[in-house]
Amino acid sequence: MAKKSSGRGQRDLKVKVRTARGRKLSSTRWLERQLNDPYVRRAKAEGYRGRAAFKILELDDKYRFLVPGARVVDLGCAPGGWCQVAVQRVNALGEKSGKAVGTVLGVDLQEVEPIAGAEIHQLDFMEDGADDKVKAWLGGSADVVMSDMAAASSGHKQTDHLRIVALCEAAAELAFDVLEPGGTFVAKVLAGGAEGTLQTLLKQRFDKVANVKPPASRADSSEKFVVAQGYRGRGDDEAD
Repeated sequence: MAKKSSGRGQRDLKVKVRTARGRKLSSTRWLERQLNDPYVRRAKAEGYRGRAAFKILELDDKYRFLVPGARVVDLGCAPGGWCQVAVQRVNALGEKSGKAVGTVLGVDLQEVEPIAGAEIHQLDFMEDGADDKVKAWLGGSADVVMSDMAAASSGHKQTDHLRIVALCEAAAELAFDVLEPGGTFVAKVLAGGAEGTLQTLLKQRFDKVANVKPPASRADSSEKFVVAQGYRGRGDDEAD
């Protein structure tokens, strides 16, 4: 229930949720946070499938990689919010007159509800030959590979950190195989120290590597995003 604020007659619209019988306190806190999250409300109002859509919007506002005509691969795309943003920004539906028409390809282990303007495939991107499938579906190389994936939580902070870094490294390896020179790789990582090898690798392969926490990331979350731009391609020895 909303309660009055003491400040200048304004209202504090924070919703309080009582813990129902049989529901864990952690579940109550999660529900309360969801109900009070402005990004959750905006996502519903603007038709996005989740608040995560605003993370990629904010990253693209700053780094400008989702341009009309770009070919985009979204790894672990469920529930589809990042694909929705990419469709709009790369003009995948051809709605921006006079602008190049882009392509958005989403892949995920699970089935994802169709998204207008995006091509969605059920695929384990770590399986052998996944890069060839992605390029075949795209009809060539990608300009952007992006990932908002997170490994299932174990409840152990260090273990979860190592898992998500490993997942991000696997996403980067696929990006090295499918990105066009000059392309961009965007992925979620967790701050914690074990991502140093990934950072070093990205700095060797890209002209610019930035680490950023967009405003849509919750303040109490350790997540951050790496934005690597200007892909240099694999060296001849690695290609062999």
